[in-house]
Amino acid sequence: MSYNADEKGYYGEFGGAFIPEMLYPNTEELRQNYLRIMEEPSFKKEFDQLLKDYVGRPTPLYFAERLSKKYNAKIYLKREDLCHTGAHKVNNTIGQILMAKKLGKNRIIAETGAGQHGVATATVCALMGIECVVYMGEIDIARQAPNVARMKMLGAEVRPALSGSRTLKDATNEAIRDWINNPVDTHYIIGSVVGPHPYPDMVARFQSVISEEIKWQLKEKEGVENPNYIVACVGGGSNAAGAYYHYLDNPAVNIIAVEAAGKGVHSGESAATSALGKMGIIHGSKTLLMQTEDGQITEPYSISAGLDYPGVGPMHAHLFTTGRAEFISITDDEAMKAGLMMCKLEGIIPAIESSHAFAILDHKKFNPNDIVVINLSGRGDKDLDTYIDYFEL
Repeated sequence: MSYNADEKGYYGEFGGAFIPEMLYPNTEELRQNYLRIMEEPSFKKEFDQLLKDYVGRPTPLYFAERLSKKYNAKIYLKREDLCHTGAHKVNNTIGQILMAKKLGKNRIIAETGAGQHGVATATVCALMGIECVVYMGEIDIARQAPNVARMKMLGAEVRPALSGSRTLKDATNEAIRDWINNPVDTHYIIGSVVGPHPYPDMVARFQSVISEEIKWQLKEKEGVENPNYIVACVGGGSNAAGAYYHYLDNPAVNIIAVEAAGKGVHSGESAATSALGKMGIIHGSKTLLMQTEDGQITEPYSISAGLDYPGVGPMHAHLFTTGRAEFISITDDEAMKAGLMMCKLEGIIPAIESSHAFAILDHKKFNPNDIVVINLSGRGDKDLDTYIDYFEL
C-alpha cells in the first residue's frame, strides 16, 4: 500500500479536487506543471540555495538530554522553530513563490490561522517583490496580534474574514473567493497539506526536507536512519507530512499524530478530527471532517490557532483509517503544561501547536533504547500572550 498521492491526487479514498468550475483552470495549470517544475535543475538549485542561505537549513536534530532522562527514552527534537520566521511554514512558501514565478503569476494570496503561514508568505513576497494579500479570521487577528504586525511590516495586506467562526476555515473560504475572482495573475499559496489536488502533495513534497534531514542526521548521531517513533502535531498537517514523508512506507518506523482535543474530545469544544470526523468535503478535497448529522461543518476549538481546523489533510485521513499512524488527542491543559515543562527542562519555549506533541510523553510508554523524534514545528514567541494568560505569569 502506498501512503503517497496517486496521479489523481488520492490517498486511498481521500483527496481529489472538488472545486467550482471557475477554479478548474487554476488548479489544472498547477497540476500539469508542478512536478515538472520541481524537478527542473534550476528550480531545485534556487530552492535548495534559499533554504540554506535564507531559511537557515539544515535545522538541528537536537538530543534533548533532560527530557530523555525524565521519560527514559532517546528523545530528539527536530528544530523547525529555528527556521527563519520561526516555524516550518517557510519551507513551503519558498517553494511555492518560486513555483508562482515559473508560472508567471505576479500576485499572491494566502490564508492563515496562527499567522505563521501568513508571515512566511509575506516574507517570501517581500523577498521576491510580489504583491501579497493574506486572509485571516477576525478572531485570529485579535489573538495573534504580533504576527499581524509582522505581516504588515513585510508589506502584506491583511484582510479579515468576518463570516462564520471568523477563524482559519473562514479565512480559507475568503481566499478561495479571491482566487475565483482573479484566476489569471494570482497564485494561492495554501499553507498546509489541505485543499484540492495538487496542493496536499505539493506542500508535502516541499516540507519533506524535514524527514530528508532527519535521516542523515540520525545516521550521524545514532548510526541508523530510522527512528522507532516520529511524532508531530496535526492541524491541517504540513509539519507532520514533512516529518513523516520519507518514513511513510517503512513499517518499522511508528508514526504518531497528535491532535488538539481542546477542552476534551467530547466537550463540544475540540479539534480532534480523527476521533470526531466523518468523510466529507472541505476546501476542495475529500477528507475526514467534523460535521453535524446533516453535513454542516462544526466549529473546531483549540487554544492553539494553528490546530483550530475542522478537518485534516487527506494524507493524514488515510494514515488514520489504514492504521499506519496512531492518533492521540491532547487537551489544552495537557499541551500548556507540556509547553511549560519544555521551557524548564530544555530552555526552549515551543509554539503551543508543538506543545501538543510533547504532551504525548505522559501518555505513551517508550523503551530506554527507543529513538523518538519529535518535530518541534514552531517557536512560542507568537503565543506568549496565551502562555501569560494561562499561567498568570
